[in-house]
This record gives sequence, C-alpha cells and structure tokens, in this order.
Amino acid sequence: MTPSSSPRFFIGCDVGKAHVVVFDSRTRQTSILDNSPAALAAFAATLCDDCLVVCEATGRYEAALLDALAQAGRSAHRADARKVKAFIRSYGTLGKTDAIDAEALARYGQERHPLLRLWQPETAARQQLHALVTTRHSLVADRTAWSNRAKAPATAAIDSFIQPVLACFETQIAAIDAAIAALIAGDAALHRCVTALRTVAGIGAHTAAALAALMPELGQLDRRQAAALAGLAPHPNQSGASNRYRRTRGGRPEVKRLMFMAAMAAVRHDPGLRQFHHRLIAAGKKPIVALVAVMRKMIVICNARLRPAPA
Repeated sequence: MTPSSSPRFFIGCDVGKAHVVVFDSRTRQTSILDNSPAALAAFAATLCDDCLVVCEATGRYEAALLDALAQAGRSAHRADARKVKAFIRSYGTLGKTDAIDAEALARYGQERHPLLRLWQPETAARQQLHALVTTRHSLVADRTAWSNRAKAPATAAIDSFIQPVLACFETQIAAIDAAIAALIAGDAALHRCVTALRTVAGIGAHTAAALAALMPELGQLDRRQAAALAGLAPHPNQSGASNRYRRTRGGRPEVKRLMFMAAMAAVRHDPGLRQFHHRLIAAGKKPIVALVAVMRKMIVICNARLRPAPA
C-alpha cells in the first residue's frame, strides 16, 4: 500500500469540477487541464515512473484523474483535505488560490510520502454500491425532514402536497434497496463482505451494505487504524496536571453515525456486548463513553472478520 521506492518527482493536482490545476516539482511550472477523461489520460501518459501524484478528495470530481493515473500505472495519493489545509497553514500561508493549493499538494507529497498510502482503484461494483448507499442516506434524511414538516402544527392546508412527496420518497428508497440487494447478490466479493459483516451483532442488511460502501478498507487495517478511520479512536486530552476525558475526533463521520445505531441495537440484543457495556457503566464511565466503546469494539470485530485467511 506504500511506495516500494521513494519517488523523485511530485505532482500536485488541485481538482475542480471543470479544470485541474497541476504543479510539477520537476519544472516548478503550473498548468491547467480540462477535467475530462481524454485530457487526463494524455496528462498521465506524460508522467514518468518515479513520480507521485497527490490530489484531494473533492466530492468525487477527482475520480477521472485517479482512473487515468491507474490505467497509466502511475502512483497517486488521495489526501485528506483537513490534513493538507493544516499543512499549508503550518507554513504561514494565508492566501488561497488553486495554484497555491496545487503547489502545496506537491510539497505535501514530497515531505510526507513515506507515510502516505497509495490510492487503490475500486471495482465498478464498489463504486456503484457507494453511489447507491450515499443516495439512499440522502433520501432517508429528506424523508425525515418532510415527515417532520407534515407533523408540524397547522399543516392541514399543505398536507395534500406533502403526502405525495413522502410517497415518492418511500418508492425511491424501496427501489434503491432492491438495487443494492441485487448488486450484492451479483458480485461475489461484495456478497462475501456483506455476509461476514452481518455475522457481527447489531449489524443488519442496511448497515452491512453501508459499511462495505463507506469503509472499503475494512480487512486491510490493524485494529487501531480501523478505529481511527471510523472516527472512533479516543485521543488523549492531557495538559500539565490535568488529564481530561479522551475524545473521539476525525475519521469518517458517516461511519460513526452508522455505528451509533448499530451499537444501540447490539447492547439490547447481544449478551456479550451488553455485558461489556454494563461493565463500563459500572466502572464509572459515562453512558455515551460506554456506547462509543461498544461502537469501537464492533468496528474492530468487523475489521477482523474481513481479514483474508492466512495462507
């Protein structure tokens, strides 16, 4: 997952919807490309074997660039935007332009490359599952908002308009559920993944499919990395003589929200996790701290269940 040999050149790419601003450490020059498959394929073909391309996650607009680099066999890293932003600020840079960001991405790769994971292309099935799951989450959130609006006082005059919208949400969510089930059933790797995840207490069909889509790294990480990526790793909060509660931060908030509901179900229905939760409460932990510990334990179990069998 990390480069086998240190790259000599670093390319920073600030990706936008229409264009990609490129900074090349070899020439110290900045250029602008169309964010189109043809232009990006031509760009990837010009890169040498010992370069590393660094871009940020920008709402999937970086997908065409990463696909072109993968097809050309070039190394790339998709950086966490928060880390890059902190990196830029550490140099005292207060201005923001696409050119500044592209150069900063190249410098970020140059200084951090021994620690950076190379981007691995997802299968078409994984990409489709991600699109379906994120769309379902959005529709469910919208359905909740419209349902709350329908229950508000003095809504009789608009009820006839709201109910068809709610019915449409129900129809589309059911259609997406069917599409997700068909996709999982038709792809062997996804089926194995979801089946393994559903053996963990508290994780049902919807949660398993969402975990497979939102955290495809499960099974490739150690227990601490899995907890951190899910936003469930407790970080120290100590200064001088004070040693406050450790807090979870960072990671993927959508996975953290998903695991919250799964943990609520698990402590009700699984004897082992319920006993673990009660033991933490008896030891003086706050209820929310104990529940987060259950969430962390569950994601670690999920990661272990998806590890490949030893040869």
